[in-house]
Amino acid sequence: MAAQGNATATAGGAGGNATTTAGGAQGQQAGAGSAGATSSLDPEVVNEMLSHYLLLVLGSISAALLVWRLGTVLVKYVRTVSCLNNETQRYFAKADGKLSFFKRNILYSPIFRKRHNREFQLSPAVNVGTLPTRMQLVFLAGYFATNIAFCVLTIDFSGSLSQVASLVRNRTGYLAVVNMIPLFLMAGRNNPLIKLLGISFDTFNLLHRWIGRIVALEALAHTLAFFVGSASKGSWAAAFQTTIKVPYLLYGFIATCAFVAITIQAASIFRHAFYETFKILHIVLAIVAVIGVYYHLDLKHLPQIQYIYPVIVLWALDRLARVIRLAYHNIGAGGTKTLVEALPGGSCRVTVTMARPWNFKPGQHAYLYMPTISFWQSHPFSVAWSDEDGEAPISSEKLPLDRQDVLAMKKTSMSFIIRGRTGFTGSLYKKASACTDGKLLTRCLVEGPYGGLHNMHSYGTVMLFAGGVGITQAVPHVRDLVVAYSNGTAATRKVVLVWTIQSPEHLEWIRPWMTEILAMEKRREVLRIMLFVSRPRSTKEIHSPSATVQMFPGRPNIDTLLGIEMENQVGTLGVSVCGPGALSDEVRRAVRNRQYQGEVDFVEEAFSW
Repeated sequence: MAAQGNATATAGGAGGNATTTAGGAQGQQAGAGSAGATSSLDPEVVNEMLSHYLLLVLGSISAALLVWRLGTVLVKYVRTVSCLNNETQRYFAKADGKLSFFKRNILYSPIFRKRHNREFQLSPAVNVGTLPTRMQLVFLAGYFATNIAFCVLTIDFSGSLSQVASLVRNRTGYLAVVNMIPLFLMAGRNNPLIKLLGISFDTFNLLHRWIGRIVALEALAHTLAFFVGSASKGSWAAAFQTTIKVPYLLYGFIATCAFVAITIQAASIFRHAFYETFKILHIVLAIVAVIGVYYHLDLKHLPQIQYIYPVIVLWALDRLARVIRLAYHNIGAGGTKTLVEALPGGSCRVTVTMARPWNFKPGQHAYLYMPTISFWQSHPFSVAWSDEDGEAPISSEKLPLDRQDVLAMKKTSMSFIIRGRTGFTGSLYKKASACTDGKLLTRCLVEGPYGGLHNMHSYGTVMLFAGGVGITQAVPHVRDLVVAYSNGTAATRKVVLVWTIQSPEHLEWIRPWMTEILAMEKRREVLRIMLFVSRPRSTKEIHSPSATVQMFPGRPNIDTLLGIEMENQVGTLGVSVCGPGALSDEVRRAVRNRQYQGEVDFVEEAFSW
């Protein structure tokens, strides 16, 4: 970003006489030398004040979301405790009109009628992304408008071109640097706001992309304002020469170019078509941008450098946390051991035996590093199953083991179902298929756990919708709820799993785990499974093993299934979905349409990239 301070470069590069000092004469009245400002405050004071207001806006929104989060957690806790021995839970099944209106029209609502998570695809290789929800759109539009207002507030555009350009240049540069703080915070996998506010990484990823565009636009406006102001006193050629010759201007220009390049290559079309290349290039360009901004500010001794330090710290802490997670869970105790099994339907079951125990929660995901498949890349996958095994040493000479000794001996195995597509997942499936018996022993590092924000214990009725490999998100919830029901530690009295698959052979993905679940105590009292096969080869493939495990041809009618459960609803109904975008949108629409018929909450598990 060029000329972040108050230095105005002359046309021939003869000098950069400062119209104000680098820090600004704080508290000084703006006189004839600052004729472009309508405020009585020094322009630098106004810039800093607006920057603080911008951070205050984000802080206020976070505080409001924290209050909402705490209220939600309290309600769920009270509901769970109140319903442990309540079989009907009628009080919690009744819909509240005002809350239902909020959830139907704002919280769960897409921008238009239905479409939210279903991608816009011009072709199988050309993806232009998804639409945000109304809540997300309101925030993005409001924050975008706030930045536009702050860019022009108090600036008198009736002044000379050079004066106006100078004021716009400094203002946009200030705001661009300040916006880098939330930009880098929202990009981190270890973002503390995820757990604190109960907002998914997927949502923060969306906000990260749009705040990045705001930063790029402000950086571009900042640079163009410098060129316009400089060229108005001489020529455009002289302005470009000045930028190349003056070190701090050159660093700023490089940073702006990096921001613009990031914005272009991060567009959905390029991101989805060349994801592996995008990820590496994205990191490199981000580093170049931060270094460029830092030296741009440091060489000119500008006060805005105070905002760069948190950016560097946030980035460094996130990377450090990743390394610590990787080292703790994968190094020592013999390291991790990984078995990859090729399954029908072009999928793999990856089972990783961790070096240390992992306290698993339903809904969690982890990032897998497989150097033999893709050296640089890590990819997120939902944890479909977790087991803990341990063997006690046979020795009469040793004293009895305490709890810490037992825990240290346990081995946690994490299992994932990975659908082979292109890039990393396609290569993994091909390599496993080429091995004897379709089994591959390899090295894998697991980074996590992440997620696990939604505990379903407070719901009297739970419906879990899954499509394809989205079953990996539902299975842990099923096991957790059946165990909790058996132990009397949850409000849940009914669990309904609705899984849509293309072929019966896809049942092999989770067969060993489902066999274990079906053998659990009191499973028949609480769990019902409905399997829908969208592309059966013949009607002979469709048969229902029992009254609690049923199989149907075709696709499910989401609205009808939801309506049936709400007719005999026990307590609050929790609806969760994980699968293709079209399925998620159908479930979302069904939940919104029935908000006034009973108390219904909606949870969508999605990974946007």
